[in-house]
Amino acid sequence: MALLIVAMVAVGFGASGCDKLKARDELNKGVAAYRDGKYDAAIEFFKQAKDNDPTLTNARLYLATAYATQYIPGAPSDENVRMGQQAVKEFQDVLAADPNNISAIDGIGSILFNMAGTPYTPERFLESKTYHMKHIALKPEDPEPYYWIGVIDWTLSYRDNLVARGNWRLSHPGKPLKDDDPLPPDIREAYIKANGQMIDEGIDDLKKAIELRPDYDDAMAYLNLLLRRKADEASSPAERADLLKQADDLVEKAKEIKQKKMETPAKS
Repeated sequence: MALLIVAMVAVGFGASGCDKLKARDELNKGVAAYRDGKYDAAIEFFKQAKDNDPTLTNARLYLATAYATQYIPGAPSDENVRMGQQAVKEFQDVLAADPNNISAIDGIGSILFNMAGTPYTPERFLESKTYHMKHIALKPEDPEPYYWIGVIDWTLSYRDNLVARGNWRLSHPGKPLKDDDPLPPDIREAYIKANGQMIDEGIDDLKKAIELRPDYDDAMAYLNLLLRRKADEASSPAERADLLKQADDLVEKAKEIKQKKMETPAKS
C-alpha cells in the first residue's frame, strides 16, 4: 500500500510537471505569434498555457494584453466591446492572485481609459484613474501614472467646458462665445464647483510627472491644456492672462524638447 501511494504521488507530480512544461511551450508559441501580429493565434496559445498552468502569471498577462491589443477604441461592435471586457477580466484575475502586479494595474487603467471615450463614459475615466493611483501608491517615483491622471482630469474638465459653452450659446442666441473666450460669469461658478478640484489635481500631478522626468514633453502639453481650463476659472483679466502666459510658455518648452529629441538620434 505504501509503495502504491508513493507511485500515485509520483505520477501526480509527473503529470503536473508535464502540464507546466506544456504551459511554457504554449506561452513561447503565443509570444512568437503575438510578435508576428497573429493575435487570434496568440490568444489561443495563451489560453492553453493558462489552462495547463493556472499559476503561470505571464500567460494571463499576455492573454490580457493580446485582448487589449485587439480592442479598437470607439468601435461599437459587440465583438470589439467583448475584447475590451475580456482584457479587463484577465488583468483582474492577475490582480486577484497578485494585488500589487504593476503590469496588470497599468493594463486595466489603460484599457478602461480607451473604453471610456466612445461612448463617452465619465465613470470609466474615473475608474481608470483609481488604477493609476494604485500605481502611485506602489511606485511613487514613476512619472507615468501622474501623467495619466492629468490626462483624465483634462479630458473630463474639457468635456464639461464644451457642454457649458454649448448650453450658454443655446440660451443666449445671437451672442457669440468662442471656445477660447472667458467663461461668462453666470456659468463660471458652476464650472468651478464641478471641475475646480479636479483641474487643480491634474495640474499638480502633471507638475509631479515633469519633476520626475524633466523632459516629459507630453506632460507639458497636457499641463498647458489644463492651465487653459484653470484660466476659465479666473475672475480677473490679469489672472487669466497670467495663466494663459504660463500655458503658452509650456507649449514652447515642449516644442524645444521634441526638437532636441528628434535631433539626438541623427547626431548619434
